[in-house]
Amino acid sequence: MKKRSRESLSPELTPLIDVVFLLLIFFMVSTVFKKNELALLMSLPEATKDDSISQVKNVHYLELTSDKLAYNGTVITVDELREKLNAIINKTEPVELRVDKNVIYDKVINV
Repeated sequence: MKKRSRESLSPELTPLIDVVFLLLIFFMVSTVFKKNELALLMSLPEATKDDSISQVKNVHYLELTSDKLAYNGTVITVDELREKLNAIINKTEPVELRVDKNVIYDKVINV
């Protein structure tokens, strides 16, 4: 009678380690870091009313809050704003920008 050689029944760990490292790299790369948003965190001065701008006729008001964009009191999209600003680009009429303090600066830059 021949004796059977006993094989080790333990799983091979090398592919398992490779998979774990690949998952680790995937989650590290795909994680969104809040660091970029905090880089632009600033202490802003309080807004005051400037009467010199209000006395000028044909002032265009652009209001930007965290959830809306308004041009002269009418809520519009960024594309509509682009069209309206292109219409007045060569005129000397001022545009007053009113930005809420809770707006992310990325949104201000895009506008």
